[in-house]
Amino acid sequence: MADIYEKKHRLENYLRELGSIAVAYSAGVDSTFLLKTAHDVLGEKAIAVTVRSCLVPEREFAEAENFCKDLGVKHIIAEADPFSIDGFAKNPPDRCYICKKALFGQMLEIVKNQGISFIAEGSNADDMNDYRPGMKAVKELGIKSPLLEAGLSKAEIRKLSEEAGLPTWNKPSFACLASRFVYGEEISGEKLSAVEKAEELLRELGFPQYRVRVHGKIARIEISPHEFGKIILPENAEKISSYLHKLGFLYVSLDLDGYRTGSMNNFRN
Repeated sequence: MADIYEKKHRLENYLRELGSIAVAYSAGVDSTFLLKTAHDVLGEKAIAVTVRSCLVPEREFAEAENFCKDLGVKHIIAEADPFSIDGFAKNPPDRCYICKKALFGQMLEIVKNQGISFIAEGSNADDMNDYRPGMKAVKELGIKSPLLEAGLSKAEIRKLSEEAGLPTWNKPSFACLASRFVYGEEISGEKLSAVEKAEELLRELGFPQYRVRVHGKIARIEISPHEFGKIILPENAEKISSYLHKLGFLYVSLDLDGYRTGSMNNFRN
């Protein structure tokens, strides 16, 4: 097995061979490390493209803008309305494929006049262990996945990010807000807003990793098991329950299995 620095060298060589790329940039752990490495290797031939939509909290876009400004990399921001994508709101099991196919298609149109050869996204080696219908769109559209090609895991990317002084090295994992809904439940702007506000409360209360999963009128909260004692403190439990009821949830529950990625895939038909 290649060690972490061999993989980093492999990543750098892969990027060098591509010649120029636009990184689909979300300000997350993976895409930040990819953008920094691409900028180190390719200079001005590496740019960032961020799609702004209701699927991601506004603070994530602010972080993306600030990082690109500090790095000195060209940053293109495009607006997108996921509800204009046919089939998205119905939230079928392949919703991620439907959405990524449209959004990456939009990115391809954006960068074709930028003198850039490829678009790259931040999937890593760990992502192959989960149900990821969006990867089908990535392959169909010829989007590159350099971190995956290099065989880098999430833990390795965090370690290399820390060594590089990146602010995201210990940033909690994030996924688009549409991933909070059980498959088959229709998604609306109002529901997305409720999830965003509910999760913002958890962040403000100091929980580092969280999800508010939606099953109809039930909010299923996922946090790390070692944080259970904190969330059931009377002052926190009352504040969370009261606020989520105001957001329209009839029941507010704590998932005793704790936070884990892709938990909605357990409800996939």
